[in-house]
Amino acid sequence: MPDFTLTTDADGVATITWDVAGKSMNVMSQAGFAELDGLIGQALSDPSVRGIILTSAKRDFSGGMDLNIIARMKDGGAGGIFDGVMRIHGILRRIERAGMDPKALKGGKPIVAALPGTALGIGLELSLACHRIIAADNPKAKIGLPEIMVGIFPGAGGTTRLVRKLGAMAAAPFLLEGKLSDPGAAKAAGLIDEVVAPEALLARAKDWVLAATDADLVKPWDAKGYRMPGGTPYHPAGFMTFVGASAMVLGKTMGVYPAARALLSAVYEGALVPFDTALRIEARWFTSVLLNPSSGAMIRSLFINKEALEKGARRPAQPDQTVRRLGVIGAGMMGAGIAYVAANAGIEVVLIDATQEAADRGHAHSEDLLDKGIQRRKVTPEQKAEVLGRIIATTDYAALAGCDLIVEAVFEDPQVKAEVTARVEAATSPDCIFATNTSTLPISGLARASQRPEQFIGIHFFSPVDRMMLVEIIRGKATGDRAVAKALDFVRQIRKTPIVVNDARFFYANRCIIPYVNEGIRMVAEGVEPALVENAAKLVGMPLGPLQLVDETSIELGVKIAKATKAAMGDAYPDRAVDRVLFAMADEGRLGKKAKAGFYAYDAAGQRSGLWDGLAASYPVADLQPDLTEVQHRLLFAQVLEAVRALQDGVLTDIREGDVGAILGWGFAPWSGGPFSWLDIIGAARAVEICDALTARHGPRYAAPDLLRDMAVKGDSFYGRFAPATKAA
Repeated sequence: MPDFTLTTDADGVATITWDVAGKSMNVMSQAGFAELDGLIGQALSDPSVRGIILTSAKRDFSGGMDLNIIARMKDGGAGGIFDGVMRIHGILRRIERAGMDPKALKGGKPIVAALPGTALGIGLELSLACHRIIAADNPKAKIGLPEIMVGIFPGAGGTTRLVRKLGAMAAAPFLLEGKLSDPGAAKAAGLIDEVVAPEALLARAKDWVLAATDADLVKPWDAKGYRMPGGTPYHPAGFMTFVGASAMVLGKTMGVYPAARALLSAVYEGALVPFDTALRIEARWFTSVLLNPSSGAMIRSLFINKEALEKGARRPAQPDQTVRRLGVIGAGMMGAGIAYVAANAGIEVVLIDATQEAADRGHAHSEDLLDKGIQRRKVTPEQKAEVLGRIIATTDYAALAGCDLIVEAVFEDPQVKAEVTARVEAATSPDCIFATNTSTLPISGLARASQRPEQFIGIHFFSPVDRMMLVEIIRGKATGDRAVAKALDFVRQIRKTPIVVNDARFFYANRCIIPYVNEGIRMVAEGVEPALVENAAKLVGMPLGPLQLVDETSIELGVKIAKATKAAMGDAYPDRAVDRVLFAMADEGRLGKKAKAGFYAYDAAGQRSGLWDGLAASYPVADLQPDLTEVQHRLLFAQVLEAVRALQDGVLTDIREGDVGAILGWGFAPWSGGPFSWLDIIGAARAVEICDALTARHGPRYAAPDLLRDMAVKGDSFYGRFAPATKAA
């Protein structure tokens, strides 16, 4: 079936309707572009056609370009990419000029984009080439250019057109941050021209077409005397804009995201030349970005692999396990957060705690979040009432009757969890799945308290639950396929991204992030300048330095984890040097951000005011400091070697989950595509070389795992070796 169809009414208004078969959202493909170009040409050449409406048969207009196609474009090399992008520019330019005389700028046919809902990426770029953009008043719709979030930038004319339409400063949030807006905000920002009632969308589009004049069809940048809003780079005002933009981009990206640098270059250079030349410049920079390994890795991890996991790539073959009634045991911040996201997704929730006061506080957490949503105009009072009405806060375990999934979120104490497990199983049906939310305790050990270990599973949420997108599902030794399917279906319902790992202490995410934090602390104890540690992390793309991260998550929690780990590992425990610092901080009452005292100092409002100056007294800074690369290698390899060991040990069974989980779970250098993608970028041989050097200087924790050495010897890559099993793109 074609992606686009054309019909013409008695008044000579042609409607080209986008409706990709088998897709809930229209995505553009190369074949789709060819169809669209053909229909545009047909309508423009038909003397009976007075104008064109471009719309969608679906509730949304478009989710953007099929990134699988973009990921494959680089197979044609630089020339193939550039030619392909220029063909797209040609199609959109034909829409924009609409058959008008190129000199007189008259005689064209009006083309209007009528957006019933969301228009992202190429959906908005295509609309920007039309002569008017009219959107339905749909508060759920999102309009914008989110390409930067997956390692590319709007390369189908969106960058050039938006800057010329709004000016560099006003366009920056949409281009450099991927900001998305609802139709009302999009109109206020100048992205679109009109917002109308949904039922009036096509009628208003037709009225505009029939009333349009030649002047309505000429884009400002094609008109004589056009001046860019805010000025070009050599205009006094424009000069300041571009200097500021350069500083802003470097400050936000730390120079590690090639797409942001390329976008800014395309904007700067394009602003100095005529529009059609600017399109060629945009195409050249887009080609450069696609050829950068960072771009391919980000597209693969943050779009292709992430989408595959969300659609059930790791789901066992089981009947539908949609959750209808959820029980949450423990109404603290974690349990309350789980209750909120479930109720917000339409699931009935029973929230239980030891006292009614505690249960009510958990219920109030949802109310607070919904009130903030009302303040931001994202939630209506009616929606708030509906969500809160789905949460029953109680102390009575009998209220769990009818629940098909229980999530236990009580203290990280095996005895407490065992008692809760017994009480829940006594109050629920034999087929109810029981999930424990734990970040460190092995699931198989906790499952010994269950009468139904095959229905016992780990679900590790990250805090804060309402904002963190990753959920780590842990399969214990006895966990059955139905429990895994239930957990995955639940994660799908609450619109988060799952990874499934096998049981081991710390599972996957904490297994990798704890060594990162520990290495930062260890360096402070060695006399490395704390600011060097923190800035080295940020300059390599980590969102938080290790010292800030331990403050955010709590030094007190770090001490508890260290004590439990030491008790479990005995003489094999490797982090005594770290504990000397961590325990000393705790003894001084410096427990992290919540205590307004940690590795950082905090003001009365709890805002960081700089690294704590007392660190220097306790851990004097050495006269000779390591170079930046050395510190970055220590911080990165502390994480990636644990990821490789997790794969080697069978905790991870899918490298897609390793990469997606690392980025979403603890923010591992998103520009790299994740630890396995990064190792593929630098190559296994180079990674082993760095490991050997770090081992010689800092000890066996940096020893290259056997799997990595084997890959170095054979010249393998992770995605090369494991792609057949994981079906990674």
